[in-house]
Amino acid sequence: MFILVAAYLGGVLTILSPCVLPVLPFVFARADRPFRSHGLPLLLGMAVAFAGIATLAAVGGGWVVELNQYGRYAAIGLLAVFGVTLLFPSLADRWSQPLVAFGYRLSEPRADAASARPSLLSPLLLGVGTGMLWAPCAGPILGLILTSAALNGASVGTSLLLLVYAAGACTSLAAALLFGGRLFSLMKGTLATGAMVRRGAGAAVLVGVGAIALGFDTDVLSRISFGSTTRFEKSLVERIEMRPPSAPSPGSTVGPDKARFVLTAATTDRKPQRSLPPEGAFPSLAGATEWLNSAPLTAEALRGKVVLVDFWTYSCINCLRTVPYLRAWADKYKDAGLVIVGVHTPEFAFEKRRSNVVNATKDLGIDFPVAIDNDFAVWRAFRNRAWPAFYFIDAKGQIRHHQFGENQYEEAEEVIQQLLAEAGQASVPSKLVAPQGVGTQAAAGAAPPLSQESYLGHERAHNFASPGGIVRDRANAYQLATSLRTDQWSLGGDWTVEGERAVVGSANGRIAYRFQARDLHLVLGPSADGKPVRFRVRIDGNAPLADHGYDTDAAGNGTIDAQRLYQLVRQVASRKSRLFEIEFLDPGAQAYAFTFG
Repeated sequence: MFILVAAYLGGVLTILSPCVLPVLPFVFARADRPFRSHGLPLLLGMAVAFAGIATLAAVGGGWVVELNQYGRYAAIGLLAVFGVTLLFPSLADRWSQPLVAFGYRLSEPRADAASARPSLLSPLLLGVGTGMLWAPCAGPILGLILTSAALNGASVGTSLLLLVYAAGACTSLAAALLFGGRLFSLMKGTLATGAMVRRGAGAAVLVGVGAIALGFDTDVLSRISFGSTTRFEKSLVERIEMRPPSAPSPGSTVGPDKARFVLTAATTDRKPQRSLPPEGAFPSLAGATEWLNSAPLTAEALRGKVVLVDFWTYSCINCLRTVPYLRAWADKYKDAGLVIVGVHTPEFAFEKRRSNVVNATKDLGIDFPVAIDNDFAVWRAFRNRAWPAFYFIDAKGQIRHHQFGENQYEEAEEVIQQLLAEAGQASVPSKLVAPQGVGTQAAAGAAPPLSQESYLGHERAHNFASPGGIVRDRANAYQLATSLRTDQWSLGGDWTVEGERAVVGSANGRIAYRFQARDLHLVLGPSADGKPVRFRVRIDGNAPLADHGYDTDAAGNGTIDAQRLYQLVRQVASRKSRLFEIEFLDPGAQAYAFTFG
């Protein structure tokens, strides 16, 4: 109930967000009509359409986004006709095309011949069109709802939360509409006719349509926020999220959870035992869509074994650096009763392809069982929140410990040894493994990187510095920024920036990024037809030489032959900020995200 109330309040506050401005003309265009027969149906259609589109966009994948884009075009056209009919009613009388006639009917109340009451259909359809164009600022509460929907899948609860959020927004709009209606009545009483007000509403509608068509609502207004509103929403989110106190963000590295590492009295011949109280039963693995290197495994079949469940995805640098340890543990302790289960839960769409995961496991030398978790079902069963994540399960089927992020390898192996000893293994090797990874599997630098993960798709992009900003989902000619601060990036050449990636349209497209870290990685893919793409890397304008990465040579040359993470820079020293540039010598390259180490 508290979550529903918070979602409703978050919706109410939406009217204070600047990006709601383009929607207001469509709402106030009905201010001169009775609220019950026109304003209320309009707001109802707006709320239902928004909740439906947002639900599908959150859980349905890219095809829904593309489908909704066509719906937006249709709604823009329809509402533009509506605005023209308000502005020039005499012109609408002379037009006879079906679409224009339909738009004119939207602007005029139509009486039912039998009841002589205005039809609710026209304001309802107008509300649906408005809801399809509604792009409210993704504040903390709406962001929480959409993120939860993306991770937890489609559910009645998700749609209910979105509908409650939309209802809150419509409540504040309804109050404004009622006030606007009274104002209109006062003005109408002082004028011989309402034509001026009608034409003003039509002009406002056309301005709103133009703003939305040009992306002004999402590209400019959505970046503006009112601090007091944001702080209020964040305070509500902090009470809603229910996340573990020490849970990190995906891919981050954290220290050991001290609450799980209370040492008991040491003996003279063995290491101190750790306090590992049960954290819950072994969740189901049944949600896996497929298994590699093994027949499907179940929690029941693994009873009697010590199990390490590893959540990973193959383009995650933090996940890749854990692989040498996982392989070493699997080899060292398999005869003692350890089973490692890798749960591959994808971040990007290309990581859902079975062939890509199969190739990645082969290239990484992974021969332990891997569950493909494309639907996030196993992720949800464990209530997991991070890549990589380790869950240690004893022979009785109880989770006894968990770790988020890379490193902490000594602690992890000591937990394995302790759980094996508890299971009755008398001679568990006490020496710890020390594998040496190569390339993307090599250990992170001694100092943490100052630069953070940065996405190139417009859904999560930030710190973009090319003049004019990002143009979403269509080809555009970009110019590199003349200067970049640390963690800023820019594009040069012909690019199409999609939701989760940027695709270069012609040869010699470039990306520049100013970073501060030892290693720089970039998740890349070849052209859509699979044709390899050549590239050249420069650091501060020069060839990388000794600072080249595993996937480049000293001159900075490399080739994209698969959708994966590429190590492009591995510096000998990493104290200062450097300017990284990559030039794609062939068209079609797909760029997803920068990561550092």
